[in-house]
Amino acid sequence: MANITFDGNPVTTIGDLPEVGSTAPVFTLTGSDLGEVKLSDFTGKRVVLNIFPSLDTGVCAQSVRAFNKLAEEFDNTVVVAVSMDLPFAHDRFCAAEGINNVVTGSAFRSSFPDDYQVVMTDGPLQGLLSRSVVIIDEDGKVTYTEQVPEGRNEPDYDSAKAALK
Repeated sequence: MANITFDGNPVTTIGDLPEVGSTAPVFTLTGSDLGEVKLSDFTGKRVVLNIFPSLDTGVCAQSVRAFNKLAEEFDNTVVVAVSMDLPFAHDRFCAAEGINNVVTGSAFRSSFPDDYQVVMTDGPLQGLLSRSVVIIDEDGKVTYTEQVPEGRNEPDYDSAKAALK
């Protein structure tokens, strides 16, 4: 279990992110068009999973904006924004914000939260996904992970960029 905080108060997740060097768990999410978004859709590309609780919070929204910019900087790389928000919320947010370099994936009917061990088991956001970043290489191996220690903080974008260089 990952021990993180939200507003300085302890929160626990159901487990730990996949280990660096391990094969990334396969996933199927629901895209904003209600179609499937699968890890296999990105075979041969690097995948950045930007995982967060909800687009309806400022920090989560900012992370999607930041990763949208990051996606422009790297060839052969796709960013997937993952939350429990419904696909309609993902679509509405991206349209309003001009987000066009990120693939959105709702985990609302997926095993992704369990497979990536990111469900918060307590605290005010219990049942939502903890803020995390997982980078997967072209061969499906995990090359970088970050479990953001405080839920109100943004991911370490510089470390994610360094992992992609």
